[in-house]
Amino acid sequence: MTHAAAIVFLPLIGAILAGLFGRQLGPKAAPILTCVLLVASAVLSWITFFQIIDSQQAFTVYLFTWIDSGAFEVDWALYFDQVTAVMLIVVTTVSAVVHVYSLGYMEHDPHRPRFFAYLSLFTFAMLMLVTADNFVQMFFGWEGVGVCSYLLIGFWYKRPSANAAAIKAFLVNRVGDFGFALGIMGVFLVFNSVAFDAVFAAVPDHAGSTMGFLSWEFDTITVLCLLLFVGAMGKSAQVPLHTWLPDAMEGPTPVSALIHAATMVTAGVFMVVRLSPMFSYSTTALIVVTIVGASTALFAATIAITQNDIKRVIAYSTCSQLGYMFFACGVGAYPVALFHLATHACFKALLFLCSGSVIHAMSDEQDMRRMGGLWRKLPITYAFMWIGSLALAGVPLFAGYYSKDLIIESAYVTNTFAGRYAFWMGAGAAFLTALYSCRLILMTFHGKPRMTKETFDHAHEAPKVMWVPLTVLAVGAVIGGYSMFGGQMVSHGGGAFFGDSIKMAPVVMASAETHGETDSEEMTTEEAGHGDDTSATAAHFAPSIIDKAHEETPTWVKVMILLFVVSGFATGWFCYKFRTYIPGLLASQFRPLYKFLLNKWYFDELFDWMWVRPAKRLGYGLWKSVDEEVIDGLGPDGVAAATMDIARRVKTLQSGYVYHYACAMLIGVVVVASWFLFRFWG
Repeated sequence: MTHAAAIVFLPLIGAILAGLFGRQLGPKAAPILTCVLLVASAVLSWITFFQIIDSQQAFTVYLFTWIDSGAFEVDWALYFDQVTAVMLIVVTTVSAVVHVYSLGYMEHDPHRPRFFAYLSLFTFAMLMLVTADNFVQMFFGWEGVGVCSYLLIGFWYKRPSANAAAIKAFLVNRVGDFGFALGIMGVFLVFNSVAFDAVFAAVPDHAGSTMGFLSWEFDTITVLCLLLFVGAMGKSAQVPLHTWLPDAMEGPTPVSALIHAATMVTAGVFMVVRLSPMFSYSTTALIVVTIVGASTALFAATIAITQNDIKRVIAYSTCSQLGYMFFACGVGAYPVALFHLATHACFKALLFLCSGSVIHAMSDEQDMRRMGGLWRKLPITYAFMWIGSLALAGVPLFAGYYSKDLIIESAYVTNTFAGRYAFWMGAGAAFLTALYSCRLILMTFHGKPRMTKETFDHAHEAPKVMWVPLTVLAVGAVIGGYSMFGGQMVSHGGGAFFGDSIKMAPVVMASAETHGETDSEEMTTEEAGHGDDTSATAAHFAPSIIDKAHEETPTWVKVMILLFVVSGFATGWFCYKFRTYIPGLLASQFRPLYKFLLNKWYFDELFDWMWVRPAKRLGYGLWKSVDEEVIDGLGPDGVAAATMDIARRVKTLQSGYVYHYACAMLIGVVVVASWFLFRFWG
């Protein structure tokens, strides 16, 4: 497996060469070089994927000891198992497509080497995250994607809106990262290690234990999982730490595709899946994950139906789909969450890159109200957009149908309040997803052209370098749900595919009503999975929820989900194709609700009122009262003022008259002589 390390470091080499030697390589050679290295990394990822799946053997590539300070030891090592293998092909394949696509999209940008250097560095950081074998290395990749997202969102730094969006993304993610960092510190405090294997092996021994904070006692595993999940909420844009995601559309469209499809936002989902041995020992944490994910799925979908910016519609769609992945984790269907992550990467990257082709053809216009009638001008983009939209909505035979429907069914069969809540939120979001997907296509490609004649005449299909790579994503969006890549991930509950790479305790939300809190000390050894054969326990647990969803989901549930999707498309087609006056009429009749959704539930205004304005007032007050009056007043400014005052007083003594100086000298002699007299003869 000597090529495994090359998967991670080839993008870093490309970033260094393009970033440091871009001027020497030139604006054409530097981008091509990064593309070649990314394609090579993607090919090696697929080779590694098939090797790991065939052998069912995980392996570690040790690089060096990173930190060795007392009991705190951290190795820099690359861990490869089935979960990592799935993430590798998702990240590198989508990134390779985005790189090649960007050759055409960024053709006229004067800073192409810098852009491609950032893209490759972004990919490297994500690969470091998914191959980490300990919490600290994961945090390194975690922060790396955060920094790179800041650089890429604000790539067009001369735009104030891009700078503001980059800063917003950076700050909101710092909130989540603070929780993540506290969680890592707590893990080391409790387990005296940050290595995944050591921590996971010790989790059963700490089930039911508590930790004190002030005068309260909290369940140890629950506290750690919730802190870690705060990091996932920020990185994966879950309510309420979602506000940065739509503004991230200020970056170039390839950046949007990379952030929203394969990197950064999927980091939180991967983290919860990787830490499933911890989360599975806390029902409270799983319920929180379920409620937050389900709420986000519906919340983001309600906003998407009112947005007019083509990229923002897809951005809120990403937020909604991430909610599906999280509540899949919350109900214990971790393999399904990873399955949907993989299928979503294909059709979401396809949708974003298709929107980029539309924007490219429309001379950077992104408002769908100024589009229309483009299907004849952009037939290839139109076809790809339909494929991505059908997969996103969950239409049968497309990838999204197999992954998203299974998530909703898994939530249904848990027979818990949180599971049923997630089921209905997911079903409602399925209807809205079909509605806004249909709305996007009809407003963009159908109807009368609503742009200037000059813009319409100028519109043309993207060059081959932009649309040919999209065929890779289109194939994944069509067959990714039932091919070997997709179907085996959830067949037999995912146990045959993932083996024990997803290690879980036999504690599921369905048992909460009978056993209570999963970390209760009343659980028997057999119930808690403390037996010797932990891999067998995991193998029996993994299929429990997924196979139950396959076997026990009533027919009416499956039919209802499909009807929700069909009715969503029918509603969109009727309102935006045949009766185009209806949306405007509804907006005027229900104006408060429309404005509420159009303004994104006023989360930005709420945060501005709760945090931004008070922080600004506090900062202004500290600046005026503490900094200027106390620190500067008694410090530099005070010393300077006192010195100037003394200097002015001394200056008055310099009169220029000799008798004044003689008098002063005489006074000085008298003072000195008096001091000596009193000193020696006093």
